[in-house]
Amino acid sequence: MQNKCIKLKTNDQVEVLAGKDKGRVGKILRVEPREGKAVVEKINVIKRHTKPSSANQQGGIIEKEAPIHTSNLMLICPKCSKTVRLGKKILEDGTKVRICKKCGESVEPKA
Repeated sequence: MQNKCIKLKTNDQVEVLAGKDKGRVGKILRVEPREGKAVVEKINVIKRHTKPSSANQQGGIIEKEAPIHTSNLMLICPKCSKTVRLGKKILEDGTKVRICKKCGESVEPKA
């Protein structure tokens, strides 16, 4: 399977558009570009029943975040605090940045 075009990155603040967690906001922990999915903090939490083993002595029910499709996520612009679509822009120095389609500002964190 080939890589999908995913405009979302790790540590982006996103809102869920569809599913059981619709309307909730979280931070992206991990992006899986091959599947077109992302793992968001405290979103799409599933329960995994595990047997006791050498790695997990206790066993029991473990809650963890499952990947959610990126089409169900929308970025929250850090400048205008709204859910926005993303565009790309090439700056004078030749670097590519993601820009907010509403306010026109860069959504990249300052490094």
